[in-house]
Amino acid sequence: MRHPDAADLRHGFAPRLLLVPAVLGLALLIVPLTALVGRVDWSTLWADITSPEALSALGLSVLTGAIATCVCIVLGVPLALLIARAEHRLAAVLRAVVIVPLVLPPMVGGVALLFLLGRNGWLGRLLADVGVTLPFTTAAVVIAQTFVALPFLVLALEGSLRGAGTGYEHAAAALGAGRWRILWRVTLPLVAPGLLAGIVLCFARAIGEFGATALFAGNAPGVTQTMPLAIYTAFNGAGIGQSTAVALSLLLLGTAIAVLLLVRAWRPAAEVAA
Repeated sequence: MRHPDAADLRHGFAPRLLLVPAVLGLALLIVPLTALVGRVDWSTLWADITSPEALSALGLSVLTGAIATCVCIVLGVPLALLIARAEHRLAAVLRAVVIVPLVLPPMVGGVALLFLLGRNGWLGRLLADVGVTLPFTTAAVVIAQTFVALPFLVLALEGSLRGAGTGYEHAAAALGAGRWRILWRVTLPLVAPGLLAGIVLCFARAIGEFGATALFAGNAPGVTQTMPLAIYTAFNGAGIGQSTAVALSLLLLGTAIAVLLLVRAWRPAAEVAA
């Protein structure tokens, strides 16, 4: 009988043979991204990113992503509070509903938005009667981004709220603080790291949205063509050149890495607050 050594105590007792598929899985994630970086023409990178077409797609992505993130904050903070403070069964149901856009194919989300807000949709007909048309407009981009990004903020904040508990809120209420004062001075400061992480993840998901945007908002340059749509169009032989598409892809990759680093930087603070 072999006694565990220091390495066993540190790394556990998983079979060493599992290292092979683990390394293959890691390679599957890293090698394609390495291939993307290898296709970048560094000599023309700045010119590609600052071309008029690229700047149009980049500017639209940042603008609509920022607006969608603000909408997610307005809607998501109350929703996260509702789930975190709800009875266990109700919270489980609400959490499942919030998760649906995460597992739903984005194209299906776009179809759902069209059936709701299109000219023949339930709500779209009412909006058309007052002269409001949403599909294939910049507003449609924001709606599609909000639909897919909202769960990221809600789930991140809801977890922080459950971890923080209600003890400090009860103490503040016992001292005479009102509900709004407790929210702004106690609850939100306690979960600030989780809220910030959710906002960053929400923004990153919004600017990377493709499927729902393509179906619900279309692909009109300067109006609804965000960076993912511009990249897709370029590799189908239209719009911006492929070198610009590769440069924009690298920019989105860099954004994703920056988001991961920011969320990781806030995680220790979130654990302390919890």
